[in-house]
Amino acid sequence: MTRLKYTRRDVLVASSTMGATLASSLILPAAANGLAPTPTMRGGANNYLRGAPIVKRIGDGGFLMTGTVRRAGDGAPLAGQRIQIWAHTTEGYESDPESHGATLSDANGKFQLDMPQIVPAFGQAHGHLAYDSGDFESVFLRPVMSSSKDTTLHVDFVLKPA
Repeated sequence: MTRLKYTRRDVLVASSTMGATLASSLILPAAANGLAPTPTMRGGANNYLRGAPIVKRIGDGGFLMTGTVRRAGDGAPLAGQRIQIWAHTTEGYESDPESHGATLSDANGKFQLDMPQIVPAFGQAHGHLAYDSGDFESVFLRPVMSSSKDTTLHVDFVLKPA
């Protein structure tokens, strides 16, 4: 019978290899899940109008709504995704159809839409944005502005496949 001899170095190398293999199996699933999807905000769907038209601008403009659209998990930018935007502005109420418009994200997942200045409604200056195209789960957002004097608002969507 042949007896195998293991040195202390052999045991350390084997232990390190097994430890690294176990650690990578624990880390890789977490990395695959990566970027968490954006949750819908309370009040985000208030005065939502399904099918608002894609427009170049809402009203006379002067306020710029910007953002990005990415896929949950890997964070890849999503092109051609429809984002609807509406708000209480200097030109109308958030319930007015003419205060609603939609835009599409570009090849880098970025979107922007010029609209009238957002003004406080119910004590807060805020916008409404929605992703509702169907390829991913719908998300309704209601971000509050730092100040009613702000002339831009940036919002990021991270979408989970439907």
